[in-house]
Amino acid sequence: MNKEKLLCELQYKAVRSSGSGGQNVNKVSSKVVITFDLNTSEAFSIEQKELILSKLASKFTSENILILTCDEDRSQLKNKEIVTKRLVDLLKKALVVPKKRKPTSVPKSVVEKRIKDKKTNSEIKQNRKKPNL
Repeated sequence: MNKEKLLCELQYKAVRSSGSGGQNVNKVSSKVVITFDLNTSEAFSIEQKELILSKLASKFTSENILILTCDEDRSQLKNKEIVTKRLVDLLKKALVVPKKRKPTSVPKSVVEKRIKDKKTNSEIKQNRKKPNL
């Protein structure tokens, strides 16, 4: 992943925030919408693009465009930084390939201990019964 190329490919758009805030909401566009087109991106290889698309399929549109928004702060600049960091973290997590699981067998000692415990438990229950005379 080439972070510099990625940051150049992002498209930012400032929109008016929703919610409370009084008259300031009607004047200031502090919400930031970021769009990232995976098809035209040169920051990732073809294999990386396939991996990202498979892991984040629900977040992409039908044209393979990722849209993120942020309106947490009153400052447009801070919202831009937050949403950019969020996008980079999301793409980094998608590129992580999990380790392959090695199947292991149950150790002999564990099996023997389980059987021994079952026998002792059975004996305890047998001793609770009334004797047959």
